[in-house]
Amino acid sequence: MSNNQTESGADQKQPLIQHLLELRSRILRSVVVVVVVFLGLFYFANEIYTFVSQPLRTYLPEGASMIATEVASPFLTPFKLTLVVSVFVSIPFILHQVWAFISPGLYRHEKRLAIPLLVSSVLLFYGGAAFAYYVVFPLVFSFFTSVGPEDVTIMTDINKYLDFVLKMFFAFGVAFEIPVATVLMVASGLTTVESLKEKRPYVVVGCFVVGMLLTPPDVISQSLLAIPMWLLFECGIIFSRFAKNPAKQTEE
Repeated sequence: MSNNQTESGADQKQPLIQHLLELRSRILRSVVVVVVVFLGLFYFANEIYTFVSQPLRTYLPEGASMIATEVASPFLTPFKLTLVVSVFVSIPFILHQVWAFISPGLYRHEKRLAIPLLVSSVLLFYGGAAFAYYVVFPLVFSFFTSVGPEDVTIMTDINKYLDFVLKMFFAFGVAFEIPVATVLMVASGLTTVESLKEKRPYVVVGCFVVGMLLTPPDVISQSLLAIPMWLLFECGIIFSRFAKNPAKQTEE
């Protein structure tokens, strides 16, 4: 009896150990890829920072420039940006490792839904970051640099600027994931398309509240985040029509 219990206990522990070993392997692969990308990009760290700071420098008054108020900022700020960019570039591989880890435990209909959602989530996050850089930043920095007092010289700290733009990149990247979140909620049965339509006025108000919290205190940047969020919510409702709850599909 004791031998049988020991064998059954070993059988239960073995899959857990195998899963933990596989998880460690997936994490190590992701870390290695991020490090390799970082080593390849670090030589261009200053050029990357120059590219990211271009939207602000374009609108700086003549004679104004960005400054470093800390001794190590000229090195650490491009270093931090390059590390973030390395993770940003490695996201497709990282998500592939996540998918390879969880896919064996998914049903066939879940796999059919998960693959498009993973791909679209990556593209939407990149799209949100690109929208922030090419559309939001020029408008916001043009507004900020034009409303200041004439006798005040604008000299933005490079580290403060990086913190600001990373926050904006993250805010817009996450906001652009709204269609994916909407489809997931409908597919999992948490809500329905009809229910989402009924809550549309509250969603619109919520979008502007989020825009107010995540962007600088000006109407332009708030609207540039809130309006795309609302439009993406509408897109999520459209695509949610094709994502039914598997339980309901079985009943039908």
